[in-house]
Amino acid sequence: MAKAIGLDGLAEAISEILEDYQTEIQRGTKECVQKVAKAGARALKKTSPQRTGKYAAGWKTKVKEGRLYTTARIYNGRKPGLVHLLEHGHVTRNGTGRTYDRTPEHVHVKPVEEQLMADFEQQIEVVIGG
Repeated sequence: MAKAIGLDGLAEAISEILEDYQTEIQRGTKECVQKVAKAGARALKKTSPQRTGKYAAGWKTKVKEGRLYTTARIYNGRKPGLVHLLEHGHVTRNGTGRTYDRTPEHVHVKPVEEQLMADFEQQIEVVIGG
């Protein structure tokens, strides 16, 4: 049942409603960040090159929370330097003087990143109610 509020208590009532809304948005955003980050790590484990399996199995997430923010980082804990080399290719020396070749690109991070950004945007819209 709705509670009657006088003019004297209107500002306090609005402030209380906004604080509750802020708390709900922060909680929902935190859950979205965690869910999307975990989904990203799972997707990268599937789409990564599988030569030995160590690189693909190395994807992890780290969530950092502050008073007004929540961030997530998806990283490869086993072979961190290999991510850039596989994603973009790199120069190799073929052993005959100064002739260089390039390894092929194995683009596997960018598509997952784009999908995660779209998923996160949709989930945040649901949390906000838009």
